[in-house]
Amino acid sequence: QVQLVESGGGLVQAGGSLSLSCAASGRTFSTYAMVWFRQAPGKEREFVAAISGSGSVNMAQDSNSLKGRFTISRDNARNTVYLQMNSLKPEDSAVYYCAAKPGALTSERTEYGSWGQGTQVTVSS
Repeated sequence: QVQLVESGGGLVQAGGSLSLSCAASGRTFSTYAMVWFRQAPGKEREFVAAISGSGSVNMAQDSNSLKGRFTISRDNARNTVYLQMNSLKPEDSAVYYCAAKPGALTSERTEYGSWGQGTQVTVSS
């Protein structure tokens, strides 16, 4: 397993941007699929975006149109995965978690064994 530490959350007005980072420990970061989930109060943790070790991306497909507003990327040299969030909406408010798993990416939460502590994102209207 790897240890993960998220950062970059905060309070932003609707329409604004935030960039989240997730730093991972270990020497084999490039072999891990990385993912961002989010969880709003009273709701289940939901998939946001995933990226494979080689950079293939899978974004959540939902009516809130994350695709086009959120971008996931990674820097294997820095053992870090990023989530750039633009045009933020109040409904994007949640605790954002990164997670890791060896091998291929997936959007299935239960497949990820390593989780960060989460970072709060609050979007005011």
